[in-house]
Amino acid sequence: MKNTSAKEKLTVIPQFGKANFRLTKKKILFTILIFCLGLAGMGGLWFKSRYQFDNKMSVKLQELSNVDYPANPAPLGKNFQRYSQRKLTVIKRDDTHFDFVLEPTDKKTAQIIIKNVDLELLVPKAPKWVKKDQGLERIAFTDREWNRQQVSFPANSKNIEITGGDGFEKQNLVEIALANNCLNAGFWEILLFTKEDDKKSLYYQNWFTFPIGHYKNIFEKINNISYWEHWWKLEHWQDPSGTIVKTNLLRKVIDQKEIATQFPLDERIIVSGEQSRKVRTTLATNLRTWRDFYDPKNEIKFATFRSPGFYDQSKPWGNQYWRIGKFDKAILRNIKPIGVEENLQEIELVFTDTKTSEQNRLLISGVNLKKLPQLPVADYPKGLYMPMGIGIPPFYQSYDDLTKSHPDVSPYFSVLVDSQERWIDHHHLAVDGSVMHLDKENPNLLHLYLLSYERNTLIAHFLINLK
Repeated sequence: MKNTSAKEKLTVIPQFGKANFRLTKKKILFTILIFCLGLAGMGGLWFKSRYQFDNKMSVKLQELSNVDYPANPAPLGKNFQRYSQRKLTVIKRDDTHFDFVLEPTDKKTAQIIIKNVDLELLVPKAPKWVKKDQGLERIAFTDREWNRQQVSFPANSKNIEITGGDGFEKQNLVEIALANNCLNAGFWEILLFTKEDDKKSLYYQNWFTFPIGHYKNIFEKINNISYWEHWWKLEHWQDPSGTIVKTNLLRKVIDQKEIATQFPLDERIIVSGEQSRKVRTTLATNLRTWRDFYDPKNEIKFATFRSPGFYDQSKPWGNQYWRIGKFDKAILRNIKPIGVEENLQEIELVFTDTKTSEQNRLLISGVNLKKLPQLPVADYPKGLYMPMGIGIPPFYQSYDDLTKSHPDVSPYFSVLVDSQERWIDHHHLAVDGSVMHLDKENPNLLHLYLLSYERNTLIAHFLINLK
């Protein structure tokens, strides 16, 4: 047998190692390829599942009991949860019109159909004039999706059909509401109301995800752009803070003047309407006057409104009220809004940030101040009760009113900007909108209130002399 030297032995080992390494490398590359293909496959399945749509779709409902939802601020009636455990079917009629069929699972519960609803009016649609600027378009879509829009139908509406059941709903149901919640795209809810002691009472409520495939198609149809340009902002919170707000693309100023305005800091907090029902969602104590909201010693938080659309006290939402900590002045402008013939008015409130001394401004624009209702302060919820944003509808509105005044053609807008005209995220500041009405006795006195995060409370009351 031939003797093999140590050197020869060493030369054999590396050759075997190289071949083995090449084989191992191929296995690794093959494994990575399979893994990537698997991920792509799973991604494709997820995409297909999330964005699939059909002309008739069963949609999963979520119904919460008092135990599940102790912070529910709705006016619950005596028959709450007595007609529950329903199913929902969504039926497409055409590109934008849909039926919502609430189906019973027992003989005592009625079938209720919300028919022929034009979802062009509930899916975000930007005014055509904001499309001249990407920043304005981004703000319009973001605020539209992240503001509540609740539309109501009387029980005798042509859009409502009630059949079957034990007769209670046929005889006692007075109003049905369909809400696009102020959350990610598709988080909607349906509410059914009766009347008790001359007051509207909720007896049924559910949450559901409107099919995102239909939502996408409606969005593209009404905006004439690809959904994928804005899908992340619509389906996930992505605030456009720092975006320059080019108000000159929304209106032209005719003239302006500073006007006498009072902000009575020691006035007691005014409470009515939904604020009286949301006391439990304001997580603070010893709030008595407007001054208390701007005192840095006070810790003020709110129950977070989270998916699918309810208040969670265990996850508090903070505020940045120091950004409007000191009121400086108010300015009244006559303006020519883009897109409408009528000259209207704009109110600007100027504040000083008590941490940085920067001046921040709130603009509420596109309003005919003379046509605002004259009301006593106690009836402020009946005033112009509006969210922040561009091309937005009111928080609450009848479907008939909505069909007569499409949000995307409205001259109204409301934004908070800093000294560099950059958009301020009012959600984190914890201001959701404003309320305005004329004084009951003096038509030259304008009452303007600021609404907190989720409209849990008022945080300010300004008395503006329009003369």
